[in-house]
Amino acid sequence: MYAERERRPPQILADRSAARYYDRMELKAVRLNIPENGNIIIGQSHFIKTVEDIYEAIVNTSPHLQFGIAFNEASGECLTRVDGNNEELKSNAVDNASAIAAGHVFAVSLRNGFPINVLNRIQDVAEVVNIYCATANPVQVIVAETEQGRGVLGVVDGSSPRGVETEAHAKARVELLQKFGYKR
Repeated sequence: MYAERERRPPQILADRSAARYYDRMELKAVRLNIPENGNIIIGQSHFIKTVEDIYEAIVNTSPHLQFGIAFNEASGECLTRVDGNNEELKSNAVDNASAIAAGHVFAVSLRNGFPINVLNRIQDVAEVVNIYCATANPVQVIVAETEQGRGVLGVVDGSSPRGVETEAHAKARVELLQKFGYKR
């Protein structure tokens, strides 16, 4: 893929003491799969025990949640580590993490609850450094690929706005939140 590596001449910095070379980079939009009646959380972490710690954070929040977790290692064996309490959701998390294929990225697939129920607990996990999205919407992950590997630049979560809510929209929003038990 990168057999003919393109190099630019060195760029002299202001102090003229160092030069930099530029490698090729390709941007990709990776569409993820949302589990039926479920949500996903995509984030970045930095340590092999991520899977265990996120498992504990979720299961200690609510024992009724069904979930799967996949974490892509970025060194050593570079495996996708997996855990969870539901085989279908574990498989979904692995599919999403594998499609992203960036080191230190994790994917959580969740059912019988919402990301709002676990997001703070996941963010409190010491090795978690970033959450890219927590959604049931169609989502694409914007990935940069270089000779070294892949990295996540951001996400496209759902659709673009089509207008500003009216009073009727606001009323419907509150009713939906009441239906889910988040508002009185």
